[in-house]
Amino acid sequence: MTVNLEVSEGVGVIRLARPPMNALDIATQDRLRELAEEATRRDDVRAVVIYGGEKVFAAGADIKEMQAMDHAAMVVRSKALQDSFTAVARIPKPVVAAITGYALGGGCELALCADFRIAGDNAKLGQPEILLGLIPGAGGTQRLSRLVGPSKAKDLIFTGRHVRADEALTIGLVDRVVPADEVYEQAHAWAAKLAHGPAMALRAAKESIDAGLETDLDTGLTIERNWFAGLFATEDRERGMRSFVEEGPGKAKFL
Repeated sequence: MTVNLEVSEGVGVIRLARPPMNALDIATQDRLRELAEEATRRDDVRAVVIYGGEKVFAAGADIKEMQAMDHAAMVVRSKALQDSFTAVARIPKPVVAAITGYALGGGCELALCADFRIAGDNAKLGQPEILLGLIPGAGGTQRLSRLVGPSKAKDLIFTGRHVRADEALTIGLVDRVVPADEVYEQAHAWAAKLAHGPAMALRAAKESIDAGLETDLDTGLTIERNWFAGLFATEDRERGMRSFVEEGPGKAKFL
């Protein structure tokens, strides 16, 4: 398999496994969608790590495979391509991308689907599709501009240049830079901590933020209000408030 899902103690690790560069061919894209949907369904998965291995996250699409496709073929395929990445973005649980080495093109777009990005000091990110006479097609023009702003997104997409980890941190493309050999450990620790949190409240927070960003403020406030009130019907809310009253803040156990 070109992508695998391993689950332990509430953390599901979606691991890209197509050496040497984890090129995202059609089979890998489809498998990624399947595993994102599986992680969404499984109750034993409470947080997710996306990882490409010690040397590379993902260097982009399989260019040889794409070169053989004509306009008609890509009209059909482009929707499935976007759906694969959207399935990752819509996992209703905390998702962290653990980025080592290259995260280019589709690899960068995959990282953009995570809620949090931890990059190694050897990481290089970018959207070099323009150098092929193309634009990003798996969400890059949309998710990148929402994350770093339209001006910075246009700089990266217009030029196709690679961004080193320090610049990626400065512009908000990644959230933390660590030594390359600590990337997986720190990403897993981030996920493991949230895997022990209140699952429904985390889902509510993620969906409120993501859905709210796509609409006007009043509608976003309505989304927030509905989730906020709805959480009063959950066991986690009862447990959290009871613990606060009886033991003080920050001591509730939700598993």
